[in-house]
Amino acid sequence: MGTEHSKNEERRSMVFLRKGPKLPAWEDALLAGREPKSLLKRGLRYVSLSLIMKGMTSTPDFLWGLHEVQKLNLSRNQLVVIPPSLGKLDRLVVLNLGGNCLKCLPKEIGLLRNLKVLFVNMNCLKEVPAELSLCRKLEVLSLSHNCISQLPLSFTELTSLRKLNLSNNRFVQIPLCIFALRSLDFLHLGSNKLENIAESIQYLVNLQIFIVENNNIRSLPRSLCYISTLELLNADYNAIQTLPDDLYLLRRLRRIAWNPMDKGLHIAHNPLSRPLPEVVEGGLDVLFNYLRDKKEHN
Repeated sequence: MGTEHSKNEERRSMVFLRKGPKLPAWEDALLAGREPKSLLKRGLRYVSLSLIMKGMTSTPDFLWGLHEVQKLNLSRNQLVVIPPSLGKLDRLVVLNLGGNCLKCLPKEIGLLRNLKVLFVNMNCLKEVPAELSLCRKLEVLSLSHNCISQLPLSFTELTSLRKLNLSNNRFVQIPLCIFALRSLDFLHLGSNKLENIAESIQYLVNLQIFIVENNNIRSLPRSLCYISTLELLNADYNAIQTLPDDLYLLRRLRRIAWNPMDKGLHIAHNPLSRPLPEVVEGGLDVLFNYLRDKKEHN
């Protein structure tokens, strides 16, 4: 009787375990006595580890002993803090911390001297550590959807940076340090609180995509027209009334664009003064001819 009762209890326990919440992959591995390194995936380019959507509120301690990891994805968890131990992973090339609850980054992030790609979008950052500028190989940086209003001046040292996303933050003006990033070909400052674009924008001589939609910008600077590499200029949803006469110099803008994904000039939903609304309706060639004629007669 006792034996039968024990077997029934064991069956009920097994059923309960099967119905219980599934353990995250890394917890499952450790409970099974597996070596944490078994979680690493060795691809053609990178040794990677993905702990995406594991419901983590803190990082597992074993993580900081995986020194060979080059690509680490901790996105879409509930992480509140990244410990200083992050600096031990000095082989990291790609780091994704997007979609968490981070209020700051550890200054030890500056020890990641091989880092090329960093995503910290969709967090709660109010500032960025100056030490990030020590990551001189950084090429791609996304800080979108945070609460950032300024950047450290040391960002001028990120000379390899090509793509920078600062959209959906609290910038009132474009940080001065950005104008020193001559390698930038992509700059997204949409959905901030910008009221103007400084003439210094002309120093970004390699810029191809420039997005400032959904701000409070009242005019486009003349110097913007001298960035001959521009292929997409998105100034939709601003307070722009007039356009610079030299805009026709941007010959790589192929069309008036209406689809957000299209290259070209985006100038919709602005209080353009007449006759600009009608001219824009005629297409880019009509607009450029109008601006060229206007300049010649002034």
